[in-house]
Amino acid sequence: MAQTIELTLEQEFSLRNFADQVQQMSREQAQEFLLVQYKHMMIQETTYQELLKKDWKLDRDFDSLKTKNQ
Repeated sequence: MAQTIELTLEQEFSLRNFADQVQQMSREQAQEFLLVQYKHMMIQETTYQELLKKDWKLDRDFDSLKTKNQ
């Protein structure tokens, strides 16, 4: 991907607001927050993958291949 994706002005403002909030956290609070955020990112990625599989009907193709090979 050579093209970069720019944030909207609203997203830039939200990011700045978030940065200000993080600056006020203790180290322990920030570490805990990062762990929670990482978990949410993983859940989001899995959700996107599942939605794409369903939308592209990949789950049915895979299931039918499993039954044919048994």
